[in-house]
Amino acid sequence: MDKRLAAALASLALVVPAQAADIAHGGQLYAMHCANCHGPAGQGIFPGTPKLNRGERMMQSDLALLDTLRRGKNAMPGYLGVMRDKDLLDVIAYLRTLQR
Repeated sequence: MDKRLAAALASLALVVPAQAADIAHGGQLYAMHCANCHGPAGQGIFPGTPKLNRGERMMQSDLALLDTLRRGKNAMPGYLGVMRDKDLLDVIAYLRTLQR
């Protein structure tokens, strides 16, 4: 792991207090910000859009997924400054309920 990424993730533990995720709130945010591309059930709408209802994408840790949501990836915009980390963690918790 890159030393800068490791340091950033370690500092995240100091910034984001441990608390239970709000799955219902994550579902609302997902519907508002994510469902247009990833589909209402995480099945993916556009070619190349990750299928979030399958395990391979969601096998990453919450911190790795949080980093992706913050920075964005490929066509997906980053949500740093759009949503708080707590909101993004709520979305991640919701996504984990979509797995089949």
